[in-house]
Amino acid sequence: MMTDLTILGTTIKAGSSHRLNFNMAKLYNATNVEVPVIIERSKKDGPVVLIMAGLHGDEVNGIEIVRQLIARGFNKPVTGTIICMPVINIFGFLNMQREFPDGRDLNRSFPGFKNGSLAGRFAYQFVHEILPHIDIVLDFHTGGAQRFNAPQLRIEPDADKANELAKYFKAPFLIQAKRVKGTLRATCSKLGKTYLLYEGGKSGNSDKQIIKIAVQGTLRVLNALKMLPADTVIPEVTEETVVIKNSKWVRAAHSGMFHPKVPYGKKVVKGEFIATITDPYGTFRHKVKASNDGYLINVNHSPMVYQGDAIFHIARNE
Repeated sequence: MMTDLTILGTTIKAGSSHRLNFNMAKLYNATNVEVPVIIERSKKDGPVVLIMAGLHGDEVNGIEIVRQLIARGFNKPVTGTIICMPVINIFGFLNMQREFPDGRDLNRSFPGFKNGSLAGRFAYQFVHEILPHIDIVLDFHTGGAQRFNAPQLRIEPDADKANELAKYFKAPFLIQAKRVKGTLRATCSKLGKTYLLYEGGKSGNSDKQIIKIAVQGTLRVLNALKMLPADTVIPEVTEETVVIKNSKWVRAAHSGMFHPKVPYGKKVVKGEFIATITDPYGTFRHKVKASNDGYLINVNHSPMVYQGDAIFHIARNE
C-alpha cells in the first residue's frame, strides 16, 4: 500500500490531484502572492519527480516548458507522483526580473536561512517543505542577461543517476561541471537527490525550438521512469549528445558595437573569425577570433559590449 505524502500541510493520497500554494510573503499592499504547486499522484507506487522553472523570474522559456507539460497532460503519471512548480520566483516574474525583491539571486541562496533575507527564507522553506519528498528534480533555466545558451543539460560528472537519465533526455549538449555553492543543484547533491538542470535560450525571450527540445527530453525521461501511459508517443532523437568536459569564455578585447558572425551550437576551430566589435562612427573594426577549437554553447546577443564582457562560451568534448 502506498503511504500518504504530506506536503504544505495537505495529505496527498494515492490517485489524488492537488493545487497547493507555496506562499510565505505578500506584496507591499498586503496582497497575497500565490506560488502554485501542482501535484498529480497515481495509484501505483513510483518516483516523485519535481518539474520546476522560474528560479529566475525573467527566464520565460523554462516557465513555458512546464506550462506545456501541464497543459498537455504529461504531468499525470501512471506510476509515482509528479509535482510541477512553473514559477518559483513569482516576485521576479511579475516584474520580469532575475532577482528576488531583496536584490538577491535565489539560486545562490540555498539551502537558505530560517530568519535570513526574503530569498534566504524562501529557499529555506523550499528545502524543508518541498525537497524532502522529491526523488528527481528537472529544473529549467535560460542564459542570463543577453547571453543565449545552446540547449544543454548540466550535471555533476560523478552523479550516476543523473548521467543515466541524461542519456534519455538527449539534449544536444551535456556539460559535466562541478556544483556551485549556494545553488539548488548543490543542495540537491548534498541531500542525495537526482538533479537535471536544462539551460536554453536567453532571459526575457521565448524560443520555440529551445522549448520543444526540453519538452521532448522530459517526455523521454518520464517514459524511462515508466511514468507515462503506454500509448504516449515518445519523440526520437538521432543526433548524438556532445559531452562537454571543459570550456573557455571569450571576452571582449574592446568596448563597442558587437556583431556575432556565427550561430550558437556551431563547432569552430582556433583562430576562426567569429565576430566583430566596432565603434559607432565607422573608424574602428576589431575582428574576434575563436580562442580554441570547440562548440559555441553560449553567444552574447547584446548589440553593445564593454571591454571584458563575456561574448562567447566555447566548450570542448575532450
